[in-house]
Amino acid sequence: MAGFRIGGDSPTELRAIPHPAVTVAVEFGDRSFDVHGETGRTRLKSLAAGLAFSAFQVRADGVECVQIRLSPLAAHHVLGFPLGELRGRVVALDDLWGRDTSRLRERLHHARTWPERFALIDTELFPRLQAGRPVDPEVAWAWRRIVASRGRARVSDLTARTGWSRQRMWSRFGSQIGLTPKRAAMLVRFDHAVHRLVRGHTPARVAADGGYADQSHLHHDVRAFTGTTPAAAANEPWLTADDTAWPAHGGAA
Repeated sequence: MAGFRIGGDSPTELRAIPHPAVTVAVEFGDRSFDVHGETGRTRLKSLAAGLAFSAFQVRADGVECVQIRLSPLAAHHVLGFPLGELRGRVVALDDLWGRDTSRLRERLHHARTWPERFALIDTELFPRLQAGRPVDPEVAWAWRRIVASRGRARVSDLTARTGWSRQRMWSRFGSQIGLTPKRAAMLVRFDHAVHRLVRGHTPARVAADGGYADQSHLHHDVRAFTGTTPAAAANEPWLTADDTAWPAHGGAA
């Protein structure tokens, strides 16, 4: 969870890059995100983006926002919405939480500090985490193995170890996580690779260390997820700010 402001004399253009977490953003400064993705352009005061979304453009002007990145294992509880139905989509949080969203925005607006706002988010999320239906243990185990292996786990091995058939794993994983096990492994591997590119590692080294067949394989995956080349992706503002504006345990920028 993290907080950020986007100010300036003119609107800021950013591209949101796919991430192996469900992304929730709650704007509390009475502004909106202008989102332009595969389904067209829409203005949202709050949003939830599933794991399988493609890179999309965000135009923001004077936005004040709390961003939450949820493991799909937690998002399954928190959103109260099947992640399989969120696949490839960016939706208004109001459509999932109803009036609770506007009440949360109002409380965030009146809070004076970022720690107060983070505490309000915790208060909102905790009962949802407790009340939600958990994912299947087999699905949760497979997801954790994919993340721990940085996307290099063999999906056939994971399926065999659960004792499920391939069809059952694909169906249950897809409905509860929001994408197939193979696509999940691709996304996790891509995320690790692209952040290494941001840190200055060469594409050749990233491909060799990341389990890609060769550099062209890395290039293919980066283009599939971002619509651009590895060199261009390494300079994406959303990615280069990841460790500063979106730290693991919250912060503000």
